Amino acid sequence: MSETFDKAIKLTALATCAGCAAKMGPDDLAKVLRPIAEMFDPARYPSLLRGLAEPDDALVWKLDDERALVHTADFFPPVVDDPYAFGAIAAANALSDVYAMGGTPLFAINLVAFPGDLDPSILSEILRGGGEKVKEAGAVVAGGHSISDNEPKYGLAVTGLVHPARILAKGGARPGDVLMLTKPLGAGVLTTAGKRGKSDPAHLDAAIASMSRLSAAASRLFQQAHPHVHALTDVTGFSLMGHAREMANLSGLTLYFDVDALPLLPGAESYAKAGLTTGGGKRNESYYGSFVSAGRTIERWMMDLLYDPQTSGPLLAAVDPSQAAKVIAAFQSAGEPLWVVGEAKTGPGGTIELG
Repeated sequence: MSETFDKAIKLTALATCAGCAAKMGPDDLAKVLRPIAEMFDPARYPSLLRGLAEPDDALVWKLDDERALVHTADFFPPVVDDPYAFGAIAAANALSDVYAMGGTPLFAINLVAFPGDLDPSILSEILRGGGEKVKEAGAVVAGGHSISDNEPKYGLAVTGLVHPARILAKGGARPGDVLMLTKPLGAGVLTTAGKRGKSDPAHLDAAIASMSRLSAAASRLFQQAHPHVHALTDVTGFSLMGHAREMANLSGLTLYFDVDALPLLPGAESYAKAGLTTGGGKRNESYYGSFVSAGRTIERWMMDLLYDPQTSGPLLAAVDPSQAAKVIAAFQSAGEPLWVVGEAKTGPGGTIELG
């Protein structure tokens, strides 16, 4: 933990939603976005390949037959106390949307809200953490915008490039596809435990390392497997169940998850059993729970983790079963973690089965 921070203030004490991405609930979000959806007819914007007709992780704007821009923005209050770590996590989270589209980040713009009565050196550390993560991605921070706010917030608007014919979209999964995850789950529960002073430092450090890790290599490996990766998304504030529901809905099928195969961050099970869950997780379950069914009894703590909001969480991929072994071998060769967690099935579109 930085000395600057240690002498200042706990950032998460100022945040209203330290255990999640502080996003609006999915039901409320759908309502407030409806006027925008009705305002812009996708048919009038043929260059906008992703962003209006169906939801995805980032917008994609075609420049020519070889290039398309990928653009996204994300920011939120502190999920951990260390300002440098918070900056790195927020940057990795924003970059993740570009990676989820199979894109390569080019540049980023800082998005900052910061209390006027806090030591500016804390903000400097937040920006340093974010900047170093952008540099690691091979991109550049090229400006930004800041406002004064009672609650600190930080994130990025990120622009990247992708080939128009090689977009890895959220929809497109096919029956028989193998479902794969690239990071363990439980970040929301762990950061909530940290905020309440009930986490083992080693567990929180593991969560910070996971949230700070870029999905660059995983995205590149999935891109190399194109066109056999039929769908790709990142798991963030709406939880594994929420983002899987989106993939299932856009693909018109059912996603089945083997609950015992899901990877969990160290300590996630014990903190979930202790009831250290988030309000965001409850909102996720309230909205997405009707799309989820279980073929066996799933313990309450595990259900909480299935709906746990993730910050800079894993990529979720649907891969052609004939190529799954090659993809797994490629990840192993690159030293990248990967878990096989289920399959896509013929069934009611937009539904999730647990077993």
